[in-house]
Amino acid sequence: MTQQNTDGRPGIAAAIVVNEGRVLMVRRRVSEGQLSWQFPAGEVEPGETREDAAVRETQEETGLAMGAVKLLGERVHPKTGRLISYTACDVLRGTAHVADTEELAELAWVAHDAIPEYVPYGLFEAVQDYLDTALTT
Repeated sequence: MTQQNTDGRPGIAAAIVVNEGRVLMVRRRVSEGQLSWQFPAGEVEPGETREDAAVRETQEETGLAMGAVKLLGERVHPKTGRLISYTACDVLRGTAHVADTEELAELAWVAHDAIPEYVPYGLFEAVQDYLDTALTT
């Protein structure tokens, strides 16, 4: 089912990609308000599930083939006002690179203790809980 904001705009699907003890983050060429570094994400297209959108957007942006593991949760993002869902994903194949040079400036694999340097305002609780477990075990 396609997610929509109350204003009719499509929802946003973000991928939480953990690989070799780090989480994938991207920096957009154009920041959304205070958001500079964030998870690979984009709009859910008509007829697309949130999980499928997270996988598609990550592949388009970073070149990685992904597999959705589970939906972690959703919220209205406090900085953008957009409805956003977060899906834990596994890397199936590929090497992360800036595949969409119009949207992304760079990407980074971020260690657990470095997340606050990239996202100083904190993460959505369900995502933080997932990363606390996935990056420290």
